[in-house]
Amino acid sequence: MTTRGIDFSQLSLMDALDLALLIEEEARDRYEELADQLEVHHTPDASAFFRKMVKVEELHRATLDKRRAELFQAAPRKVTRSMIFDVEAPEYDEARANMTPRLALQAAMKSEVKAYHFFAAAVPRVKDAAVKKLFEELMEEEIAHQSWVKAELAQHPETPADKQDMSDEPVAH
Repeated sequence: MTTRGIDFSQLSLMDALDLALLIEEEARDRYEELADQLEVHHTPDASAFFRKMVKVEELHRATLDKRRAELFQAAPRKVTRSMIFDVEAPEYDEARANMTPRLALQAAMKSEVKAYHFFAAAVPRVKDAAVKKLFEELMEEEIAHQSWVKAELAQHPETPADKQDMSDEPVAH
């Protein structure tokens, strides 16, 4: 996870909301890409879970977007997508041929933990009280997402397929 050109000590609330929106957009888009890959690999259950994550990330993004619009109307963004990479989005290599739903859940858990750590590391560098409060709220959201994923994991006990070699093989379209 990386950020470029973001000085957390100077971050305004609008910029922090924009950063949070971009993080959710990146995660949503990556889950969409992974779901598409898994459909190509004929792995519908794992793909369906990633599609569910697309909806989760979009719901969170929409909530943040509404909050931003209420506070700052249509003010242009200063924080751009090029300033972030892999803050909450799952790694590109997470999707595998024959991926099980449990492995998809584990990939989502890694992403939720990664996002929590991003905000936890940012909080001490933030000077603006409103930004600090927002980041603390976002940390709580990530904990809630982790709890949800843990509950989903409990519904998918480990199977022998979860331990198989997940090397990708060529797939005909």
